[in-house]
Amino acid sequence: MSSLYTSVASGLIFPLHERLKRHSSVSVRRKMEQTQWWPRERLAALQLERLQALLLDVGARVPYYRELFRKIGFDPRSVASLEDLQRLPLLGKPEIRAHLEAMKHEQARDLSRFNTGGSSGEPLIFFIGKERVSHDVAAKWRATRWWDVDIGDPEMVVWGSPIELGAQDRIRRWRDKLLRTELLPAFEMNEAKLDGFVATIRRRRPRMLFGYPSALSHIARHALARGVAMDDLGIRTAFVTSERLYDEQRALISRVFGCKVANGYGGRDAGFIAHECPSGGMHITAEDIIVELLDPAGRPVPDGSAGEIVVTHLATRHFPFIRYRTGDVAVMDTASCACGRGLPLLKEIQGRTTDFVVATDGTVMHGLALVYILRDLPGVESFKVEQMDLQHTSVKIVTGAAFDEASVDVIVRGFKRRLGDSVRVTVERVGAIAPEKSGKFRYIVSHVQAGPAGGAAVQQEEGQHA
Repeated sequence: MSSLYTSVASGLIFPLHERLKRHSSVSVRRKMEQTQWWPRERLAALQLERLQALLLDVGARVPYYRELFRKIGFDPRSVASLEDLQRLPLLGKPEIRAHLEAMKHEQARDLSRFNTGGSSGEPLIFFIGKERVSHDVAAKWRATRWWDVDIGDPEMVVWGSPIELGAQDRIRRWRDKLLRTELLPAFEMNEAKLDGFVATIRRRRPRMLFGYPSALSHIARHALARGVAMDDLGIRTAFVTSERLYDEQRALISRVFGCKVANGYGGRDAGFIAHECPSGGMHITAEDIIVELLDPAGRPVPDGSAGEIVVTHLATRHFPFIRYRTGDVAVMDTASCACGRGLPLLKEIQGRTTDFVVATDGTVMHGLALVYILRDLPGVESFKVEQMDLQHTSVKIVTGAAFDEASVDVIVRGFKRRLGDSVRVTVERVGAIAPEKSGKFRYIVSHVQAGPAGGAAVQQEEGQHA
């Protein structure tokens, strides 16, 4: 049961914060808490209504789509079913990069510039409007409340994005204090930092945790190695996202912190696609997002078969994501969830893996610490980083015309700052990044595994994750 302060924070402080930012997340969340109980047929009708409005708008006011529709002879007024969406071509990162300005709505104002983390190996710059932000916040907020926690409950966030870590200005610090949330940087996890994380979590006694599953499981392993109990703090739920959640990670986090684990799937570019409910269903945010699962030829896969996740975000008219390729693979769950919600379900989500890497001094850091060095370099179109051992890290990059040879030195210096001056960093320009033998792509691969107390141990099995 939430405290009086949580009720004030959720019912007054946060809504005021959102109103000052001209976000509609409060009203959107209230509607979502009603529509989540609708049957799937009614939700599909809502999707179609919103899709028709989106396509009419972008076809008239977004230069990229206006030209695309003209070129392929597509009339938005002809859309009569969700299947008609398949008449449009897929949207990938190359198209967005090539038409960045033309993707903007002619009436868009106050767009925010975002970068993907680059763990897919293809970093992307794009823009988000206030409508999209409001809907994404509402979707996350709704899912949080499924687990009997709310905005204003004490929260520890273990995260690694420089957007979060670099925006700790005065206003944000006050907001975080009022909403009782504290950020722990997930990039570096040496023994001293892990000791500090464990002590901070014990001192703060949060009601919920939020972060990468690899980071939370790493903290959990460290607490076990130190003999520090973490299951007596009153933590109710650990929300994990941004990576694939493995069964052993779920079990470890749940056992050490004495809480349930709620999985979430999505990204900055694609939005909050699906959230897990207490009954175990991965519910798609169907009010905002249409999910297609496609085979390599771009055709819908049969029920029960794996396909690439392609999303259309219905709240992105100011910078549209229509039939956007995520590069991830999943299977649709055709069953109904025991919770009674009509929101459709995903299962067997694959492809969201970002490893830890280990510095020569034993410091363990999230693989994104290296990704961010590569992400914004001009002309870097895709990459793969492979930590061969403690003394050698290989970087393969696919480059375009904008790539400057001086950037190679930037990569080498940046990696050495993270991994150690003695590390040999080899940078190789290649024509394409090949997949693993399994056919899956892994863009951060470490053959050095973190030991239970922060030390390093070489992996013995291919495909084993830190």
